[in-house]
Order: sequence, then structure tokens, then C-alpha cells
Amino acid sequence: MNRFSRNYYTFTFTAEFKYDDDMCYFSHCFPYTYSDLQEDLTKIEKDGNCQNYFYRGTLTRTLAGNKCEYLSITSKDKDPTSAKAKAKKGIFISARVHPGESNSSWMMKGLIDYLVSKTPEARALRDHFVFKIVPILNPDGVINGNYRCSLAGQDLNRRWKAPNKTLHPVNFAVKKLIRSF
Repeated sequence: MNRFSRNYYTFTFTAEFKYDDDMCYFSHCFPYTYSDLQEDLTKIEKDGNCQNYFYRGTLTRTLAGNKCEYLSITSKDKDPTSAKAKAKKGIFISARVHPGESNSSWMMKGLIDYLVSKTPEARALRDHFVFKIVPILNPDGVINGNYRCSLAGQDLNRRWKAPNKTLHPVNFAVKKLIRSF
């Protein structure tokens, strides 16, 4: 076999349904729903320790009126105009522009849980950086079970150059957030 040869594999299975009207869902990864995100963020918000460095806000509303949330995670400096506070670098992280990629939400959950943890490394990261995080960029797609598209039937990952404020409100708001950040 030469180095340019490729092997391709196919996974197949058969599902048998006992009743005609059964509804069945198949998933290639453990689901992570919009409701899961809300529950996880609410737990963090209620943790008294996190209130000193965790902020949860609404970036924008989606076409369906759902919240697209963003987080700010950083240590709060006593004097935000101090040289130390101004020297902090910003890090922007997002996930789920493609709603079917639930594995990215599990990675994001792990990252958020780590950044708000009590470990010395997490504390050092909060002391030196400002994290702006959009855990689910396409909430409508996630809620409605889409794999790649928004409610407008468009792949939002192809709408970054010139997002339409009405059709692509999340992309539009994220670009505005990044510019101000």
C-alpha cells in the first residue's frame, strides 16, 4: 500500500421498531441541550465563590427570541483603571455555531467548570486574563434539533464576513462584542 492510499470504513446497523407510531432518536454523541446549559450556568451563578469573577449576560436575542448568552470570567480588580487591570489580555471562546456538534458543548462545560474552579492555576488565569465566552452560538438550532443551520436555514459559520443584523443576530452581536473587547 502506498502512502496515498486511504481506507474507508462504513458503520451500519438496523433498528427494529415494535410499534408503528414509535418515535426514536439517534445520536452520534451524548446530547447537550440548551436547557443543560441553563442549568449548569445557574449552578455556577448560585455558587457564592464564583460571584467575584463570573458574570452572565445576554449577548442578543435569536430569531426565535431565545437568549444567546455570554460569560465574562476574570478576577475583579479593586481598581479597574490600575495598570494590572489594564494589562490583562482578552481571550474569546465560543462553541456550537453548528448546533449538531454537541461534543463542543461538553468541551465548553469542562473549560467553564475549570475556569471557575478553586485551583491555583484557574485563579492565575483569572488574574491575568479576561475570558469572554459564548457557550452556544446557535441556540435556535440547538433547541430545534438542527445539525448545521439556524432557523433561517443558513450555516452561521458562513456568515461572519457580513452578517445581517436581522437574519444573523448572533454573528452580528459577536462581532460587535469582539470589536469592543
